[in-house]
Amino acid sequence: MTTDIDEARDWQGQTIECRGCAHEALQADGGCKLMRACVADRYARRIDRFFNWNPKQALHYIEHPYFEVRAIAAKYVDVFHAVRMLDDVDATVRWSAAARLPQRYLLRLRTDPDREVRIRVALRISPDELLPMMNDIDYYVRQVVARRIAPTTLALMINDPDAEVRRVVASRIEAKWLATLVVDQDERVRMQVVDRLSTEQLPWLRHDPAWAVRYAVADRIADRYLPEMLTDEDPLVRERVRERMDGGGQTANGGPVRMAVEPSHED
Repeated sequence: MTTDIDEARDWQGQTIECRGCAHEALQADGGCKLMRACVADRYARRIDRFFNWNPKQALHYIEHPYFEVRAIAAKYVDVFHAVRMLDDVDATVRWSAAARLPQRYLLRLRTDPDREVRIRVALRISPDELLPMMNDIDYYVRQVVARRIAPTTLALMINDPDAEVRRVVASRIEAKWLATLVVDQDERVRMQVVDRLSTEQLPWLRHDPAWAVRYAVADRIADRYLPEMLTDEDPLVRERVRERMDGGGQTANGGPVRMAVEPSHED
């Protein structure tokens, strides 16, 4: 049975005929080959191989109706024409052009309408150029920004509407801002804060509404606060407190054994 990959079809599904093709002369000289290196084929690998064999031909295809042809041609054209392709209607083409240009051209794509383009831009440009992307409409773009900008700037993202973004913020922000995140509405963010607070700061969260947060607090809080936590409503938290008060649950180097507790929204 014949599969699509074994067929020579163009981007509209029509069978490709070498006779009458604009590159018929190239074929005679070994410059292209049906089902191997063909710009008319709908398969990207065959298109790419055609331009690899004939890079000068790419310039003639920057306005081809099939986006895959344009995107691959963008890899082979000169810089001047690659810049022009940053305005292509297709996101794949825009990114293909941007990927081979100096970083200053990527700044034009910080507000690209396609999220995948903006994500790739956020991953590549200098952290100093990411500030305009802190308010991107896409949560994942903002996550990337939060991972890469300077910790001194993260205070501007402390109220991000997405919990996963705030969790990244909590993991990297300057310590002086952690007190603000102690009251974050999402326990995953507060769990991140627990890992960064000192033993003397942990009492801020000893009455947290989430048992998993309180357990993490009991694991590291200064000894003098442990008796108060013996009355915690959760049995696992109370058990951990008793272990510490009895001198148990120690690692080989004297530190506490942390129980793997996944945050839960059910208390």
